[in-house]
Amino acid sequence: MVKEEVKKIVEKSVKELLKEKKVFFDFKIEINYSKDKIYGDYSTNIAMSLSKTLKENPIEIAKKLKAKIFKKNKEIFKKIEIAEPGFINFFISEDYFKKEVKEILKKKEKFGSLKIGKNKKVNIDFISANPTGPLTLGNARGGFGGDVLSRVLKEAGYRPTKEYYINDVGEQIKNLGYSVIGDIKGEYKGDYIKELRKRIKTKDPYEAGSKAAKIILNEMIKPQIKKMGIKFDVWFSEKTLYEKGLVDKVIEKLDKKGLIYKKQEAVWFKSTQFGDDKDRVLIKSNGEKTYFASDISYMENKFKRGFKKLIFFFGADHYGYVPRLKAAAEALGYKKEDIDVIIFQHVRLFKDGKEVRMSKRKGIYVTVEELINEVGSDVARFFFVLRSFDSHLNFDLSLAKKQTEDNPLFYVQYAYVRIISIFKKASKIKIKKFNVKFLNNELEIELIKQLIKFPEIVEEIALTYEVHKLTKYLIDLSDAFHRFYENNKVIGEDKNLTQSRLSLLLATKIVFENSFDLLGIKPLKKM
Repeated sequence: MVKEEVKKIVEKSVKELLKEKKVFFDFKIEINYSKDKIYGDYSTNIAMSLSKTLKENPIEIAKKLKAKIFKKNKEIFKKIEIAEPGFINFFISEDYFKKEVKEILKKKEKFGSLKIGKNKKVNIDFISANPTGPLTLGNARGGFGGDVLSRVLKEAGYRPTKEYYINDVGEQIKNLGYSVIGDIKGEYKGDYIKELRKRIKTKDPYEAGSKAAKIILNEMIKPQIKKMGIKFDVWFSEKTLYEKGLVDKVIEKLDKKGLIYKKQEAVWFKSTQFGDDKDRVLIKSNGEKTYFASDISYMENKFKRGFKKLIFFFGADHYGYVPRLKAAAEALGYKKEDIDVIIFQHVRLFKDGKEVRMSKRKGIYVTVEELINEVGSDVARFFFVLRSFDSHLNFDLSLAKKQTEDNPLFYVQYAYVRIISIFKKASKIKIKKFNVKFLNNELEIELIKQLIKFPEIVEEIALTYEVHKLTKYLIDLSDAFHRFYENNKVIGEDKNLTQSRLSLLLATKIVFENSFDLLGIKPLKKM
């Protein structure tokens, strides 16, 4: 990766500078993409970071680092510039960029595969909707996001396990039962409740709820998840935690640590000792265990299964759940840092310019299945991964159905289809050994720059979980390709140039396919 190579070079030069000054301390190198090409390809603010410790002007530090870097790495850098108040901007040599295309053609589907995960076992818990009704759009956002993240982590060298936690005990199951038997205590509504009422004859609310939950899971949720193109490795039943006595055991463990007390006939966990804003109830005054008690047990179960990192996808309304979960982990002897929680904001559906209001309990909602039937699984997946998890997502149904370049997935697929079309026209031309010297114009180089970013995007997502950067990358890559295609003739009279451009497009095709694979989207051959 070019970005990683630049980072290593800068790091080595900083160490040399500190050694000369006989100053030794830990420092962190950040290499960023330049926001504008006038500032080069990459930049670093390391000179400013060193300024305070070295008690020297950052511009002067930058000059010294520039001299050290450029002296030994002229084959990589076309030039290095310094900008106020101390940025170092790197302009990568075109020849160095061109050589990277050979790596893409050599590695093919393995281009983008990394080893940063070191085969570390990671558990990713996403969707995990209560089995009380069909999956809705909120579930879809976490579902598609979790699946894409799992794919990226695997590509980065981790060993992810996709897990669905089935909440098949507790108040929501009883509430579902009341809804099915027609009791006024029931809060769930919709046609599916009416259908369940015909199939379930018991009048016991908990028994009715348990039967209904099983039907909903197997006949509604699982088929919807299959339609989303998601395959879970583990379906974990909350009920099994109670059947095996694991919830009692974890409470006993906390008690032995002196972290349990009784108040108002309830049993409380001293979560404030570990950063939570208040202590949490584990056993209610009526003797029923809380969801949190189950969740602590489930969390420990995952660690005992050998997972080194636990990732949870929570909706925005579960934001306050994060501190207590991390508190429980620390109380049990695990590291808070080994638990990562991704909070995703709400989804709003728009149709013909108007918002479609949704409420699962009132029976007014759009299911994942209905949405996929309208726009297709690939379009739904791409749109749900378009925005950062911490921003609200407005799903424009009209835009999703458009077969024009206004639709971002159509725009990306169109770029890929154009490449397929070019290779059909060039079917009789055999691509010989790639010759980098014939790719010299600005648009060719810009396309190459986008191609070699792919492994860097994989690494960035694996470390930050920002899966929306993959869809943004595909759009940027499509931009670069369309500009190149519309201004350059690929198959021409110059055989050497034709060979080079076909090789460049072959590398582009590979990167498109690898990106689609990480997204879980099937590339189209024609449109």
